[in-house]
Amino acid sequence: MLVPSRRRLRIEVWIVLGLSLGQSAVYSVVQLLDKMTRAPLAEGTSTLNRSQSTREYFDLTYQLLDIIFALVPVLLVIYFMTEQRQTKAGTGYGSGSAFHRLGFDLARPGRDLLQGLGLAALIGIPSLGLYAAGRALGITTAIIPSALDAYWWTIPVLILSALRHAIVEEVIVVGYLLDRFGKFGWSLPLAIFASSMLRGSYHLYQGFGPFIGNAIMGVLFAWVYTKTRRVMPLVVAHALLDIVAFVGFSLFGRAMGLG
Repeated sequence: MLVPSRRRLRIEVWIVLGLSLGQSAVYSVVQLLDKMTRAPLAEGTSTLNRSQSTREYFDLTYQLLDIIFALVPVLLVIYFMTEQRQTKAGTGYGSGSAFHRLGFDLARPGRDLLQGLGLAALIGIPSLGLYAAGRALGITTAIIPSALDAYWWTIPVLILSALRHAIVEEVIVVGYLLDRFGKFGWSLPLAIFASSMLRGSYHLYQGFGPFIGNAIMGVLFAWVYTKTRRVMPLVVAHALLDIVAFVGFSLFGRAMGLG
């Protein structure tokens, strides 16, 4: 098997993060500073799914392009994590599936779904309380999960957006980074801490409450991954949380006075 050096792996990680969630974390910190220097955080607003055009089908096109290109770093991770093994004959190379290594497959759909449902329930209710507490303390902006206009494609696009976030975050921040941190020689607690801090950091634009909540979620998800070696339950849980937030707000938010 071809084994890359630690130096090469570090460069690889910086490239992946620079193209994905590391970039998001940098922007998030800058956006937080921008909001804090304009007005108190409690008066700020964070919109998660914005309309990108007043023309319906151009807006749809932009939304779909965002989703598609956001998944490219995941493909890069899959490529990097696909192990090249020399064949028995010594004349060529085979590969070890990264999907299998990450547990990002349909090998056990029922069990993954049940674990995902349990994680979503475990995270979802406390998250609402943490958001309310953050708003009361003035350390969290008002979060608008969706500001898309009401078209026939709005709900499907919000579901695809939720799936995009779930796949990108869980595959990269949990599966990929824990694997690479382990190859760096880091201890498991340090690897989980770094992974969870990254997860919290790219939510900082929403305020300090979401940073804390997502960091805690990151610790839980990383711990579950170390026990199951599967990101699929994490993807299911994350997707369910985002679908409820995005679609629920789009359907009922304004009727409840939230938008």
